[in-house]
Amino acid sequence: MIVLAQHLQRSVDARLAKFDMTLGQFDILATLRRRGQLTPKQLLESVVLSSGGMTGRLDGLADVGWIVRKPDPGDRRGVLVELTAKGKKRIDAATKARFAEAEASSPALNKKQAAELANILRVWLLQLSLRDS
Repeated sequence: MIVLAQHLQRSVDARLAKFDMTLGQFDILATLRRRGQLTPKQLLESVVLSSGGMTGRLDGLADVGWIVRKPDPGDRRGVLVELTAKGKKRIDAATKARFAEAEASSPALNKKQAAELANILRVWLLQLSLRDS
């Protein structure tokens, strides 16, 4: 399993590197693309990262012009994070490339094999969900 994960990670990293993007940055940008404006705390709930790590990542994304921080009208001390037009363009292109990479990395399975794999993954996910709750 570890070897498979390493191969897949290298493949994802190589694809995202073409966009000058890490997987961690991709996760944040994709979350903002799906959900719109979010507070840093809301982003933390979607991405597994420490608050200090989130601040650093947001700083980097702001430095390249992919996100902006705006005052939160509902909380004078808070900020909202949103994608810039440049950020939307970048994450849209990276998402297309990421999906293409995922498809290219997937094995060619017949219907029976695909159903068996889906069942095994469903059982695995259920066990993880039960353990975490």
